[in-house]
Amino acid sequence: MDNLEPPPCCQESETLDQLSGYDLRIIQPRHGYRFSVDPLLLADFAGVRAGESCVDLGTGCGVIALLLARLCEDCSVAAIEFQQAVARIAERNVVLNGLSGRVEVVEEDVVSVKSRFPVDSFDLVVSNPPYRRPGTGKVSPRAGRDDSRHESTAALADFLAAAKYLVKPSGRICLIYHTSRLAELMAQAAQQKLAPLRLRMVHGNSRMEARMFMIELAKGRSGELRVEPPMMVRGEDGGYSEEKLRIYRGRG
Repeated sequence: MDNLEPPPCCQESETLDQLSGYDLRIIQPRHGYRFSVDPLLLADFAGVRAGESCVDLGTGCGVIALLLARLCEDCSVAAIEFQQAVARIAERNVVLNGLSGRVEVVEEDVVSVKSRFPVDSFDLVVSNPPYRRPGTGKVSPRAGRDDSRHESTAALADFLAAAKYLVKPSGRICLIYHTSRLAELMAQAAQQKLAPLRLRMVHGNSRMEARMFMIELAKGRSGELRVEPPMMVRGEDGGYSEEKLRIYRGRG
């Protein structure tokens, strides 16, 4: 992710970052929650297809929604965010990247999506949900960070319930989440009758434990779980792995 000089649309409290492989410029809070490599990994894992309608639950500044739109010129994306100030940044990012016709930011809580969309509305649901339970982990002094990292109005079960409601029976649900909650996610998925189809662990390198995982779920159909080869962010030399570089280069 490259840093750019802020354009006139940016405020002093914001930065402008570039994902050059996807021809994206992203406005972010300078001191609030800032995205990392997770959105790029999830967008690649999801594998958006031509003509699909997609929804990103908890879009933040909109980066995953924008990545999906760049990866597939023939898809549409709804980006759902409950924090008003963050949703406004996501809207500005959509305009900044010329994607107003294909990405729509919806200011809504995940627990209230039924009031905004009919059931079975989307082919693909993606999400990078907050992974910390309330009262756990360090509290950030920077405004906005804890709302994005800690569960607030919506817990993991709510994200899964919203995803199940929104996705078509033939569609896919793809999430990236912290490994400490893998067992909980599997139990919640079983309870909500969501079938796990693909699982991939994400490691810093081959000597480190997995810190994140990516999973594909489906409703209304069954199948055997396929555990894919692990994703290594860095290689043995300490630099980025070839796969990470491929994902970072994007369409370029």
